[in-house]
Amino acid sequence: MKKGASRPGPVLYWMSRDQRARDNWALIHAQRVALERKEPLVVAFSLAHDFLNATLRQYSFMFEGLRGVSEALRNKGIPFYLLYGKPGEEILRFVAQFGVAFLITDFDPLRIKRQWKEDVARVISIPFYEVDAHNIVPCWHASVKQEFAARTFRPRISGKLEEFLDRFPRLANHPIPWGRDIPEIDWKTVINTLTIDRSVAPVTWITPGEETANKSLKRFIKKKLPFYEEKRNKPEIDGQSNLSPYLHFGQISAQRVALEIRELEATKSREAFLEELIVRRELSDNFCFYNPAYDSAAAFPEWARRTLKEHGRDKRPYLYSSKELESASTHDPLWNAAQMEMVTAGKMHGYMRMYWAKKIFEWSETPEEALSRAILLNDRYELDGRDPSGYTGCAWAIGGVHDRAWFQRSVFGKLRYMSYNASRHKFNVDRYIATIQNL
Repeated sequence: MKKGASRPGPVLYWMSRDQRARDNWALIHAQRVALERKEPLVVAFSLAHDFLNATLRQYSFMFEGLRGVSEALRNKGIPFYLLYGKPGEEILRFVAQFGVAFLITDFDPLRIKRQWKEDVARVISIPFYEVDAHNIVPCWHASVKQEFAARTFRPRISGKLEEFLDRFPRLANHPIPWGRDIPEIDWKTVINTLTIDRSVAPVTWITPGEETANKSLKRFIKKKLPFYEEKRNKPEIDGQSNLSPYLHFGQISAQRVALEIRELEATKSREAFLEELIVRRELSDNFCFYNPAYDSAAAFPEWARRTLKEHGRDKRPYLYSSKELESASTHDPLWNAAQMEMVTAGKMHGYMRMYWAKKIFEWSETPEEALSRAILLNDRYELDGRDPSGYTGCAWAIGGVHDRAWFQRSVFGKLRYMSYNASRHKFNVDRYIATIQNL
């Protein structure tokens, strides 16, 4: 981001998206720089008091993960600081207070994160570098432009996988001491003083943190991956990896997941999972990175904007208020179940996410209103909300991003349509609804 002028002083890793001590290329690079310069290494996480409709549910999951990170780093002789306030301002204050001479951060394509970094880069004079520790192929290497669809992105990223799919070196015990008093973090007090929405409760079905994330990966490989291709699109069956919250918060590296999966015998299930983990997930980063309007209708492809305009006055079969949607008070029991799964468990099956967003569009007055509603609900309740995959998924369902034109029909125009009756032919709808009602 900025070459800057070299001077003596510690190396700071500004941790943000990739909240882990192992398998973290940004942290690994920061330690290499610190060792070369014979300087201390310090890690800081700057906590925003308000972040894209996140609630106590997401903050508590993140906090438990960060608590584990701080302990793991301390065992390696690397201090961890938790800052709170406006992230850009807090990092600048930290750099000045401790005479930081080299700044490294991890990559995030979201607009607000990029703004924080740009604000810091404008002020500091020291070297400042960004490392993509979230994607296997760094976003700017995978493609230099927004890709039209998975079919155009797949060959680009596949051709670079072998170059970037390296084994991770272990994080070393850092030999140069910090040499300053490190304040104890009172995690409970910090979360209790945050001015966040506390009306959405934490969930208990999943335990945050690096250790649990890696155990979950091993459990998925052993018990679910062999049947993944067969069961992945059946919401009534527990066939998904449930790794999404860990990937979102960076508590596990997608590259680690890919390395473990690729060691297995090639099967349809293995390839289906890797397609979702690598191509589809990294395509979402590509979309958000190269299209700053990713959370608005301006990001929709031209063909979709045209067909939506042509059908803008079509009569909707139902129109629901935002309150009715949030409380799952529609005529559709399948949609209501999906919404309640999200509200109760903080997750939703991948197939149901598509159906859920399509119906929000069908029951809203405009595509713009539908997109805003879908994003708000997703970010408020999903553990993995506020993520490029979420913004891309909503834009796919409502605005045809990464999709193609289909048969013309009322309201949807040439956008892909999904229905309750068609879903009944794909999976056991009644069983899914009953499962959610028993949560």
